[in-house]
Amino acid sequence: MKEERNLEKYNESIFESIKHFDDYGHEYWYGRELMKVLDYSKWSNFELVIEKAKSTCKLSKYVVEDHFADVGKMVAIGSGAERKQKDYKLSRYACYLIAQNGDSRKRVIALAQTYFAVQTRKQEINEKEYSLLTEDEKRLYRRRQTRDGNKVLYKIAKEKGVKNFDKFTNEGYKGLYNGETANDIAKRKGLRYREEILDNMGSVELGANVFRITQTEALLEKQEQPNEQVASNTHYRVGKAIRDTIKMLGGTMPEDLPTPKKSLKEIEKEKLKRLEAK
Repeated sequence: MKEERNLEKYNESIFESIKHFDDYGHEYWYGRELMKVLDYSKWSNFELVIEKAKSTCKLSKYVVEDHFADVGKMVAIGSGAERKQKDYKLSRYACYLIAQNGDSRKRVIALAQTYFAVQTRKQEINEKEYSLLTEDEKRLYRRRQTRDGNKVLYKIAKEKGVKNFDKFTNEGYKGLYNGETANDIAKRKGLRYREEILDNMGSVELGANVFRITQTEALLEKQEQPNEQVASNTHYRVGKAIRDTIKMLGGTMPEDLPTPKKSLKEIEKEKLKRLEAK
């Protein structure tokens, strides 16, 4: 197998470097440029991934053409002849779906999944730019994502044969937190009995868990037969893959991130009191 390029110098800037803007300031990527970045050598193989991504887009009830616009150009093929070369003009969401459906054996695919997932979810906020939110606002936003995501994840997990949800949940945490269970994380953070660990995470740590949840959802959907052990192993594998990606990018390991001084429950109570006082 061809050795992949040095990923230590291969970070999110590579995706930014091939980003384009139209006359209205909307960003997009070309399929053939993205293909090269994701280490696909044949367009035919990459187009299969695009077709899977388009199917996912359709199932999510989005207009496929809004995210995967057919474009092409005439290229010389010798002796003065030309032929049209097929290409796509891709939205950020389209790139995210392509990364989700890409060859998971490629380490660069994990990097693309992280980059496009984070950026796509930031864009879900229409009323404010994500970067303008305070840290507490970012935490509340991410916490809602984990809460909504877990509802979907546990529903799918149940369909795939999971009965011991504590074990299933802990497998995901163990992969992401270097073997730590939910109880281990709570003890390390100095939390009270039954205090929710997700309410005591910063926005960066919550973001890693959002990614763990959504990627596990996607893989469990592909699990053909109900099997609790397979589902739990998948959850662990996703957590571990995200941990490996954070390490590869030079990020801070989740267990080394600081625990906020106030839990989100406290912040929400304070917010409610201020509203009642008005």
